[in-house]
Amino acid sequence: MDIMNYVKPELIIVALVVYFVGLGIKKSQTIKDKYIPFINGGVAVVLCGLWVFATSNFSSGQDIAMGLFVGITQGILMAGLSTYADQLVKQARKGE
Repeated sequence: MDIMNYVKPELIIVALVVYFVGLGIKKSQTIKDKYIPFINGGVAVVLCGLWVFATSNFSSGQDIAMGLFVGITQGILMAGLSTYADQLVKQARKGE
């Protein structure tokens, strides 16, 4: 399965932003690591939702529902992509 078939290319930047948000939270040591994926997920959903609502025209309730669906699903995908990138970096740094 190729995840890029489901990801909107213009939202890839959100995955990078979320990745750096996670790094910043981790370095601050004010929030436990176990909460970072939840925070990243929330940030990604909000950013993707903002993008959807800023770039779409809504003329019906169905359009709004579709916008919400797209914003949430793209946010989840971007958070997952960010976590995947984080794991790739960690695994690459391991000396095996």
